[in-house]
Amino acid sequence: MLGYIPALPFFGFLVLSLGGRFLPRKAVAIIGAGTVVLAALLTMVFGIRWLNDPPVQGAYQQLLWNWFTIGDLSVAVRLRVDALTLVFVFIITFVGALIHIYSTAYMKHDRDYARFFACMNLFVGAMLLLVMADNLVLLYLGWEGVGLCSYLLIGFWYETPANCNAANKAFLVTRIGDTAMLIGLFLLYQKLGTFDIQSILLRSPRQFVAGAHDITLIALLLLAGGMGKSAQIPLQTWLPDAMAGPSPVSALIHAATMVTAGVYLIARMHVLFLLSPQTMAVTALIGGITLFAGGCSAMVQTDIKRVLAYSTISQIGYMFLALGLGAWGAAIFHFFTHAFFKALLFLAAGAVIESLHHEQDIFRMGGLRKRLPLVFYSFVAGAAALAALPFISAGFYSKDPILWYAYSARGGNVLLYLLSLAGAGLTAFYSTRLVLVVFGGVERTPVFEKPARAMNLPLVILAVLAVTVGFIEWPHNLLRLDLFSGFLEGVLPAPVLKGGLPSEGLFQFIAAAVTLLGIYAGYVLYRGRKEVLQKWQRSASIRAVRLFFLSGWGFDILYRTLFVRPFLFVSGIGKPDWLDWLNKGIARVSLALSSLLSVSQNGSLRWYIAGVLIGVLFIITLQLVL
Repeated sequence: MLGYIPALPFFGFLVLSLGGRFLPRKAVAIIGAGTVVLAALLTMVFGIRWLNDPPVQGAYQQLLWNWFTIGDLSVAVRLRVDALTLVFVFIITFVGALIHIYSTAYMKHDRDYARFFACMNLFVGAMLLLVMADNLVLLYLGWEGVGLCSYLLIGFWYETPANCNAANKAFLVTRIGDTAMLIGLFLLYQKLGTFDIQSILLRSPRQFVAGAHDITLIALLLLAGGMGKSAQIPLQTWLPDAMAGPSPVSALIHAATMVTAGVYLIARMHVLFLLSPQTMAVTALIGGITLFAGGCSAMVQTDIKRVLAYSTISQIGYMFLALGLGAWGAAIFHFFTHAFFKALLFLAAGAVIESLHHEQDIFRMGGLRKRLPLVFYSFVAGAAALAALPFISAGFYSKDPILWYAYSARGGNVLLYLLSLAGAGLTAFYSTRLVLVVFGGVERTPVFEKPARAMNLPLVILAVLAVTVGFIEWPHNLLRLDLFSGFLEGVLPAPVLKGGLPSEGLFQFIAAAVTLLGIYAGYVLYRGRKEVLQKWQRSASIRAVRLFFLSGWGFDILYRTLFVRPFLFVSGIGKPDWLDWLNKGIARVSLALSSLLSVSQNGSLRWYIAGVLIGVLFIITLQLVL
């Protein structure tokens, strides 16, 4: 059964890429969405069998074929699914299926309907290959596959230059991390002589000394790869611009594929990271800084999709923070809940944008609570989960443990705890701001068209899950229910806590208070006392800070100054050198010869016959003479 799960989306990609233009739109929708739905159903059947009869070795494997053999290196296309992989496969297929169903209606008027679904199927297939691979070469193939698909889908509407620039930016920025990761894989093979993931995890503790230079270098290189794909500082600049793609693409990138690849990589290679305490500390610090910086930028954005993009950067930061603290299960649980509520928010945002005739400025929206009630209640469910509303949203149950571990885990400290706590308050604030501005107040832009039924069904399913899915894992001091962490306990180790800690309930009370305070601040500024906000907007210093956050902390300006402009300047200096003159000269000679030869192709049959006769006579003459 394993091989069919990634094979179905790949099959859909092949059919639609080769013959999609000849198929009616209904057939394209059935193939594009149907293959992913079938993969999701297979995954659910597989998961039920797993729960009823877990594998003896903790994983199922399937050898499809031997890929290549070079000397002592033999790489096979072999799939391996353990508990960690199964969680990712379920999210990729299930959430991906809902996004595909939504897309059948959202993209119905697009002329490149078949190309869209072909790329989406390839995206899902590549991500499945990434998480199901049992060796790092196959994993890297899926890794680069999702990078290619992100490029194709971000620049899907390529007629607009800005979309092409966004696609190029995503491709180039993530290449930085990918190159570092590739070097790390080479170093791993040099040290261990294998690319097999399980062999690496078993041999590493015997081969490497904890904290040594070589394992730290390898772990940092793998971390850089994860930072690029998961949009963590300083490689986060591509993700806000990735909103140039259609809304279903944004949902797929942010919820089920691409940005979660880095989280999977670190969790999968956790043994290597545990051998390098320095890299663990760097991972936690990067996560803490990113979640705070992303939250600051999200609270001032005016484009609805860019608000959600920066919120994704921030939420992935929470996952990296948990990974760096050794709270592996908490990181994966937050990934699990985040997939549902972030897909919901992007799909609901897409419904709003489509209904308002492609309007994305939140301050040109408003009054949509009564006009789009289903979208409103769905969005509120997603925003509540994003804000981690205490006890009634999935986000609370997955984020609360991370806040606790930020202080209580062996690598935790006051700085990481304060960063995570501030991020929680900011998240609650901009989630409230988003709901009030988009759906409250007066109608600023008339509703052009209400969402189709195929768009509403995924919203309802995801809204229910965004509220309820967190109930499978409760804080231990409240209720002893740990179904999710219990499922992963054979794959990922439990976090190590400090001694002499205060009560966990105190930290939960503080987190809940900060979240409610953020919600209250958002309500006061955008519904209660708007004059306070207007007064702040007139302040030059506050306006400067807002512009700084709006620009994403100036990273684009910094990179343009340090890298882009010097590169273009050096390229401009070298443009008229002798190599260019040589290449241009060769091109000019080729064009001149082509012009001379084209004279013989004048369309006159008599000239062609005469040319053939002259050639024959010339050959005969040469034979007689020689």
